[in-house]
Amino acid sequence: MNHRKFHNILQTKHSYRTAKKLQLLVNRLPGWETLKFYFLTFRIVLTSSIRARSGRFSDSVWAQASANTINAVESSGGKVIITGLKPLSEHKGPVVYISNHMSMLDTFLLPSIALAFNKVTFVVKEELLHYPVFGPVMRAVKPIAVARKNPREDFKVVMQKGQELLNQGISIIIFPQSTRNPVFDPALFNTMGVKLAKKASVPVVPIALKTDFQGTGKLIKDFGPINPDKKIFVNFGAPITVEGNGQQTHKRIVSFIIENLTKWGGQIAASSKL
Repeated sequence: MNHRKFHNILQTKHSYRTAKKLQLLVNRLPGWETLKFYFLTFRIVLTSSIRARSGRFSDSVWAQASANTINAVESSGGKVIITGLKPLSEHKGPVVYISNHMSMLDTFLLPSIALAFNKVTFVVKEELLHYPVFGPVMRAVKPIAVARKNPREDFKVVMQKGQELLNQGISIIIFPQSTRNPVFDPALFNTMGVKLAKKASVPVVPIALKTDFQGTGKLIKDFGPINPDKKIFVNFGAPITVEGNGQQTHKRIVSFIIENLTKWGGQIAASSKL
């Protein structure tokens, strides 16, 4: 799928749903969906890495690479459902996207959606910038990198660089959880994104996602089995202006994520269910 066609769908229909089609090999050969998905994903990352190393990794290239990930999901029998984009399409200017974090797929899928509306980058852990193949790609999108050794220093970095980027019109995606987890636990969901939005005077946009289509690997966390029976859901909330100290905004974001995960059959920490 060409990213321009994909962006046009998002901008006009404000949603996207995988079309129904036959997946004969996926249905007949056990494990084929996992092999196919990782083959296609590795090819996407390798191609992107080559472009990044040569200084040719633009927003357009990033958007296409991300759209190719959706192609990889669908070619492996998966189904993608994206909703809630109308309020975002009507908003002008940068935002802070705040999302739960379930699998590696999150960082692959979200750029193709967000770039339909504005320039964007991530807050990421610094070690990702040094991965042999994936590292050049992450460096090319100029993320806010945090070491995750000193929370106070990380906070300063995000507040300073985040405000600079937002002032330049670049939106920022933040995963407030300390690590990817198929179980959503609000106790591990910090308020850094809300505080950044408040400081930069921009709205927050909550994102609820369910990407356990890609499981967690036993030996290597990033390479778990693929389950085509688990649909991928991504729902965007309306932009929210942060008021007061941001606590009520944070609660609204958490509630938004819990409500959507509950509807989709996602996992939520028992003490946090509504």
